[in-house]
Amino acid sequence: MATPRLKEKYLKEIVPGLKSKFQYKSVMQVPKIEKICINKGIGAAVADKKLIDVGVEEITTISGQKAVPTRSKKDISNFKLRSGQAIGVKVTLRGDRMFEFMDRLISVALPRVRDFKGVSDKGFDGRGNYTLGVKEQIIFPEIFIDKVNKINGMDITFVTTAQTDQESYELLKAFGMPFVNKN
Repeated sequence: MATPRLKEKYLKEIVPGLKSKFQYKSVMQVPKIEKICINKGIGAAVADKKLIDVGVEEITTISGQKAVPTRSKKDISNFKLRSGQAIGVKVTLRGDRMFEFMDRLISVALPRVRDFKGVSDKGFDGRGNYTLGVKEQIIFPEIFIDKVNKINGMDITFVTTAQTDQESYELLKAFGMPFVNKN
């Protein structure tokens, strides 16, 4: 299997660029992406349990890795929610699958968003991780719009080894993440 394009770009271009920009003493200090977590909450699954199966299938198709249902931790009577009931879907990508998903997200899926001006730079958590909200799953070319009966969004979290948001921002920007111009 060939090395993913973004992995090669990271090793050949991004590491030397960030090393000189932030004055790191070693290449091991250069931040890297550890994993990408895709999470999709399906609140309507309380009433219709088949929605979880559809969600698992969609996220598995998008990510290329088997997704698992997430379960509620406690009972909430106002939402008719029982502890242990499936209410969402998640998958964690690492290694080559992570780089391939990120490549497809940046080069194919995000440009398909209607009225796309770039992703917000406000999704950083203060520890170098970035979360991006996607409103529609149909931006991914793997999803056939004819088979979709309900449009759902999802959260995509990039977990990095960066110590600060600025380092994480520069890392993701170097990968080609289309951020809105920072003022």
